[in-house]
Amino acid sequence: MPTLRRYTVLPRLPAPLERLRDIAHNLWWAWSPVAVSLFVRVDPDLYDEVFGNPIELLSRASQRRLDELSTDDAFLSHLEMAWSTFQAYMSREGWFKKTYPDAQNARIAYFSMEYGLHQCLPIYSGGLGVLAGDHLKTASDLGIPLVGVGLAYAEGYFRQVLNDDGWQGERYPINDWPRLPVQPVRTADGKRLMIRVAYPDRNVLAQLWKVQVGRVPLFLLDTNVEENAKADRAITGPLYGGDQEFRVRQEIMLGIGGVHALEAMGMTPTACHMNEGHSAFLALERIGRLMRERGASFAVAGEANSAASIFTTHTPVPAGNDVFQADLVRRYLEPYRAALGISEEQLLGLGRVDPRDTKSAFSMPVLAIRSADHYNGVSALHGEVSRKMYQTLWPELPEHEVPIGSVTNGVHIASWISSEHGALYTRYLGPRWADEVDDAALWARAQNIPDAELWQTHEHRRHRLVQLCRHWRRLAAERRQLAPEEVERAEQVLDPRALTIGFARRFATYKRATLLFSDMARVKRLLCDPDRPVQLVFAGKAHPQDKGGKELIRSIVHASRDPELQRRVVFIEDYDMRIARAMVSGVDVWLNTPRRPHEASGTSGMKAAANGALNVSVLDGWWAEAWKSHGSEVGWAIGRGEEYEDGLGDALEAEVLYDLLEREVVPLFFDRTPHDQLPRGWIKRMKNAISKLVPEFNTARMVREYTETFYVPAITLSEKLRADNLAEAERLTRWKEKVRQAWPHVAIHSVALRSKEQLYVGEAMDVEAVVDLGALASDDVVVELYHGPAAAGQDLPHGEVIPMSLASRSPEGRHIYHGAIPARDSGSHAFAVRIMPHNTALTHPYETSLVRWG
Repeated sequence: MPTLRRYTVLPRLPAPLERLRDIAHNLWWAWSPVAVSLFVRVDPDLYDEVFGNPIELLSRASQRRLDELSTDDAFLSHLEMAWSTFQAYMSREGWFKKTYPDAQNARIAYFSMEYGLHQCLPIYSGGLGVLAGDHLKTASDLGIPLVGVGLAYAEGYFRQVLNDDGWQGERYPINDWPRLPVQPVRTADGKRLMIRVAYPDRNVLAQLWKVQVGRVPLFLLDTNVEENAKADRAITGPLYGGDQEFRVRQEIMLGIGGVHALEAMGMTPTACHMNEGHSAFLALERIGRLMRERGASFAVAGEANSAASIFTTHTPVPAGNDVFQADLVRRYLEPYRAALGISEEQLLGLGRVDPRDTKSAFSMPVLAIRSADHYNGVSALHGEVSRKMYQTLWPELPEHEVPIGSVTNGVHIASWISSEHGALYTRYLGPRWADEVDDAALWARAQNIPDAELWQTHEHRRHRLVQLCRHWRRLAAERRQLAPEEVERAEQVLDPRALTIGFARRFATYKRATLLFSDMARVKRLLCDPDRPVQLVFAGKAHPQDKGGKELIRSIVHASRDPELQRRVVFIEDYDMRIARAMVSGVDVWLNTPRRPHEASGTSGMKAAANGALNVSVLDGWWAEAWKSHGSEVGWAIGRGEEYEDGLGDALEAEVLYDLLEREVVPLFFDRTPHDQLPRGWIKRMKNAISKLVPEFNTARMVREYTETFYVPAITLSEKLRADNLAEAERLTRWKEKVRQAWPHVAIHSVALRSKEQLYVGEAMDVEAVVDLGALASDDVVVELYHGPAAAGQDLPHGEVIPMSLASRSPEGRHIYHGAIPARDSGSHAFAVRIMPHNTALTHPYETSLVRWG
């Protein structure tokens, strides 16, 4: 076998077109209509064939075509306009610099297992990745000093192929990195930058690729280098592939390798944001570096690390989180344990709910929580679910006080608005809509869009979606080499005038994609009404090991072949961001039917709403918040937030869904005015959805919230704890150790009422508490009254807190505290007294997990 020496041939761009290459290497073009239309103009057919990848477009365009464009004054004028827009974007002063001028030298590292930036860069599988991609784009828009870290998957996520029976198969094309909008990271002397990551008995090499996302760089680690053994080259092979051992190896590369990569480039992060628990091993590397550089203990370095770490959980069920067997973690993390100077049980305890339970597995989210001081879910409801899931980490706290907050997800509006809707918004909202997407007053102008223009734009997008569905169906039929009449039938599906309902997402069983098919006779009556036709467009992938999800896809494909439904039900194969954009901008209704509360957030409905589609959804994730704020003005709710554990709930909610569609949704859509045939009531809700939902459910609001709630506090606290060679971190560590040792001797000696037990509204309940603080001073604690209405006369499900003040000391050396509870409402009430550690250096009051109740 001869030795192969690889090289790359680049197109010879004529000098007038050189700027095309510069634009192509920055993902800014992905959300810039002027740039996208520029690349389409090079060769429209080729642009579709390469999935909108401008690098491959330029490499495959004929030299003759490029030479022709170099003398085309209209194309050159378009190029100049795109270049000027690009330069203005890259050089503008961002929101972060204006708002936080003292934090300009900070750097936030954002770690995610996947990134959905554009369909031509297949390093994503679904919502988590698309959210991460939108996060980076918005950080660029706002000028936040953020850098992304991920993995460069050789295979990426699978391409979906359906067989003749509708069963999902998977195809794994290999990514050709030189043909993607990425660039290799090189050292000062031009060589590929390589990092080494320790694994048992060996080091694994990784090279780096850089994806420039506007003003934010994303670095991808790639172990597919010749120096590595075959098994190690596969670490960055498939996304979410392999067994538990493979996942451990992959997540070590993401977390620990990611920190190595940033340090090797001189980009030491001030704070780290873990998007899900996959990257939580980064804490071990960050702590180890602080120990080596500052001569600090594990405890002190851990304190400094956690103050600068943020963890976002996206999973509402324990089974959805990575959990590894202890032996596996023990073996793969031995090099790091030894360097940290901790025992095996200490190491494993970092990932166990109860560190003393030697039989429990190692949880990556628990490690992330234990190594961070800032944590959040991705919707208000998901925050509640997460507090319930992880309450055992704070066993003495009421569930609602568990310090896991929520930042509701959003979408990068400019990436998901169709070009037609974008032009409409520019015309009636002004050109600022893409940059000021969270300005409610600006989006209120959507109410001024003429009904006829909004409806015409929407109908054009629906017609476009129908055309694309027919085209994609034909391509799928040709791939399967179906008979000519089958290929022809594929181009006859759907009606451009019918009420179009879209459902597109990952096909997991809890999302209940087939809920609408619970009663086939009723579905046929709904869809086949000649006067009020309705049609369904489905798309989505099931995990390769999820047979239940694959069965859902097959059942929909079978339904689409029913003679009565074959023109009314379509499943679009190989769902990606390109198909998603066409669907959210082309459907009339976005359907969402998860089993509450299993949908952490969901963002596809936000994208649809931004294009004027109306949501019909279970009150789960983001829609629970939208409905609570705006109700039926912006769409419809399936049920009232009930939660069911069995199939009875499916049957009940299917019935509610049928009633909604038959009695409200379909009649409103076809209620047209006689003179102009416009559905005025429907259009009114479209305007409400746009004007009320867009300024709230977008990533500009989301990333600002992350910045204000987590990033800036983490930066500030990190700088404080790291100053003077970690002096403050060492003081806080010593204080925590003092509190833990003294805590067994802290007690509430007595509680007495200084007023009558029956009060009138407007009076106050005076309380005195006598407490023993042992070796602690009064400044080390806070004594609180926890009070509220008593459920069923006995429980306190959601109490409020009132600090008590130190009044005096008793002759025995006990501390006497006084407090008053205002009687604001009549009824049965209750209270308790508690003591908690207190230190101004704590990130939040529950950081120590220590509480003493009376």
